[in-house]
Amino acid sequence: MVFRKPPDGGWGWVIVVVSFFTQFLCYGSPLAVGVLYLEWLDAFGEGKGKTAWVGSLANGIGLLASPVCSICVQSFGARPVAIFSGFMVAGGLMMSSFAPNIYFLYVSYGIVVGLGCGLLYTATVTITCQYFDKRRGLALGLISTGSSVGLFIYAALQRELIELYGLDGCLLIVGALSLNILACGSLMRPLESSHSPPPEKTCVDKVPDQYFVYHEKEKTVEENISILEKGYIDEKCVNNVPDCKQDSILNKNVLSSINVNDKDTYKKKVVEQTNFCKQLAKRKWQLYLTYWKETMVLFKNKVFSALFVAILLFDIGGFPPSLLMEDVARSANINEDDYYMPLISIIGIMTTVGKLILGILADFKWVNTLYLYVITLLMTGVALFAIPFAKSYLTLAMLSGILGFLTGNWSIFPYVTTKTVGIEKLTHAYGILMFFAGLGNSLGPPIVGWFYDWTQEYDTAFYFSGFCVLLGGFLLLLAALPCWNTCTNQSSKLPPNTYSYKVASNA
Repeated sequence: MVFRKPPDGGWGWVIVVVSFFTQFLCYGSPLAVGVLYLEWLDAFGEGKGKTAWVGSLANGIGLLASPVCSICVQSFGARPVAIFSGFMVAGGLMMSSFAPNIYFLYVSYGIVVGLGCGLLYTATVTITCQYFDKRRGLALGLISTGSSVGLFIYAALQRELIELYGLDGCLLIVGALSLNILACGSLMRPLESSHSPPPEKTCVDKVPDQYFVYHEKEKTVEENISILEKGYIDEKCVNNVPDCKQDSILNKNVLSSINVNDKDTYKKKVVEQTNFCKQLAKRKWQLYLTYWKETMVLFKNKVFSALFVAILLFDIGGFPPSLLMEDVARSANINEDDYYMPLISIIGIMTTVGKLILGILADFKWVNTLYLYVITLLMTGVALFAIPFAKSYLTLAMLSGILGFLTGNWSIFPYVTTKTVGIEKLTHAYGILMFFAGLGNSLGPPIVGWFYDWTQEYDTAFYFSGFCVLLGGFLLLLAALPCWNTCTNQSSKLPPNTYSYKVASNA
């Protein structure tokens, strides 16, 4: 597919709007799962760590499958993937309303809904980056606020629906609302050049004509079959020399036993299908090798390597508050009369503000987006260390707002990735990074829940979370320091196709 220059407007703003609502509808319930988490604790009577797996899988499984999601978007396009994923999210939410136990929720809510969200996230980010260049930071900030607004609204909506219709009715209604993703996905028109060649109709057309022997020249059927027999016998001789003559005789006997009237047609089909399968297998293997070679090149970049460690540690420590903050308040015996607004809603609205502000800052030329991202990591670690000292609703609300604002750094993460590896490597690199982010999302809440089950308090858990985030921030800061580029230039030149943050930023 050949893309023209990003228009930075026009239909791109329609893409921003539908991507916003797509993330709003798909991520609203999984991000506000803290409300459902309390209900599941009471309904199934399982431990906090075991129950936390439901929400962590819903938010992590899609990111773990990011390489697969990227391949799906590359192969089929953003629009078909978005429509298909809408059915997954809606179906998973509705199935969860019939869950008899916590293990059923692992599949229906955790895997099905989570994988659908991962596909939708990859589709919206990819198509937005295709439509925007100069305003990419603003566009990514706008669409990423959809999930934050969804967190803010769904936290209150799900609580109200639970009071009116119960947990099962809440999940059915939320699943029905998610069907609107189908309408949003249908508007994700791909950005293609007007002079691009028409799509190929069949898989057979993708194989060069030189591999279809009987179409290349006016050869007789006997010549075509002799070529096929020669290739077949040569391959067998390489693997097993004593069987060469026996296989050759057997092959000729099979061909001679076919009806004379159908012999020509049969032989032509054998030639075509055999050569097509060989060439297709060869091409798939080459694509596989190319993918892993490009992956190794990416990891030779020290900034990219530090980035995947930072995102892993950030999600292990930074994601649990959005899932467990309501239970933290309940464990602190906070009076319900002082509970003016759900803490999850505060996190959601401040994440929206953070994504917008950080996205706008990323568009300024004087702002180094990598250092901006590092600052958000370090401040998040400090805020997590402060949670054990918060014993009132006001202090928890303030920390929730700070953590929500800093979590808005998700809006600049695709921007940082693009500047690090380039737009041509964005889908590949972003899929790898999201895999590690999903691993952190999946492990973070259960680890915090297990800490509570062992110690019967959250203090140790959030000390651990703060340490993880600070460690990731310092590692990324060390990798991005300019002195490393100076040392590298003095020692040796960069190998071909190896990217550095400094080079990519100036691109």
